[in-house]
Amino acid sequence: MPLDPVLDGLRADARALLPETAALRHALHRTPEVGLHLPRTQALVLEALEPLGLEVTTGTALSSVTAVLRGARPGPAVLLRADMDALPVAEESGEPFASEVPGAMHACGHDLHVAGLVAAARLLAARRDELAGSVVLMFQPGEEGDHGARLMIEEGVLDAAGERVVAAYGLHVLSAILPTGAVTSRPGTLLAAADTVHVTVHGRGGHGSMPHLAQDPVPVAAEIVLALQAMVTRQFDVFDPVVVTVGRIEAGTTDNVIPADARLEATVRTFSEAVHGVVPERLTRVCEGVAAAHGLSATVDYQRGYPVTSNRPEEVERLARLVAGTFGDRAYVTAAQPLAGSEDFSYVLQQVPGTYLGVGATLADADPRTAPYNHSAHARFEDGALAVGPAVLAALALDRLAEG
Repeated sequence: MPLDPVLDGLRADARALLPETAALRHALHRTPEVGLHLPRTQALVLEALEPLGLEVTTGTALSSVTAVLRGARPGPAVLLRADMDALPVAEESGEPFASEVPGAMHACGHDLHVAGLVAAARLLAARRDELAGSVVLMFQPGEEGDHGARLMIEEGVLDAAGERVVAAYGLHVLSAILPTGAVTSRPGTLLAAADTVHVTVHGRGGHGSMPHLAQDPVPVAAEIVLALQAMVTRQFDVFDPVVVTVGRIEAGTTDNVIPADARLEATVRTFSEAVHGVVPERLTRVCEGVAAAHGLSATVDYQRGYPVTSNRPEEVERLARLVAGTFGDRAYVTAAQPLAGSEDFSYVLQQVPGTYLGVGATLADADPRTAPYNHSAHARFEDGALAVGPAVLAALALDRLAEG
């Protein structure tokens, strides 16, 4: 497919901005911040946006930045989002711009997201005369488990332009799996819902040599772990799967003392709202039932996390068309299946049509199949992805606003 002239212009301009975009990314990478309150990150974003003449507000419950870019003509509003927070990971990447903050690292590529959204804002600001409507730029803290998107929605980000946005788009860079510049998504479920479960098995302590005089919670906890895997394979459709991973088991203080309690912590991943709705009851029933079968009891604390991230098919079609028109037919790859990771952009997509997409950022000299993946202390991301993501986000905004 020959490249569209307008889209080709976005590609060229994003490439021309790359040195400046990469410099901002490096500055963000050196000073990562974790959670909902990111004052240094917020200050860098505000400084980068200041020359663009946008309507900028900051959050109350979190250090978010919301900026509205008004087009030359009236029209609807669309939203573009970047998450800003880092992870509590000690960096071992060896990058010359590695984290200067002990125990914190942009191991998930959010520094690229922020710099990329600033670049998209610059691309769109240079095309104000072509915009019939507004673009809301959502710079969000607290994606890594702190529900920052939900908090920004509560503070009005979806209505920041004066009316509800008609579409929303976000992206995530990948340090492995895809070569740099490749773009991927899929209609329907793209990412899983992620919940957390805390289970306490209540027994009765005693001497390790005489377990018959106690009620040992340890083998019951072990049996619960296995029973949960049987539940997954026997109570749920293999084509609408559930993933239960017990990541932590804790009990006792020494070898010859039977503890009174044993505790489990697990993550639960689901890929449809229907299954997401029934898992808590079924999981609780298994835990309580196994404990009861041994004369013990179990307390289950099931905590809802992020919902399923679900893309509108028509918006995925738009993405595929624009990526092909900007970077060529082979640049877009349809994801064969959802990923079991989760994302709080799901809160936005529950309320607004849109799509979430992945952009390859594997280093040029690395194999996408074996490179350290996001969240690794060794994860590294190719700056060249910053010539792709901003152009795609800007193209999505321009194309959707052109529909009216």
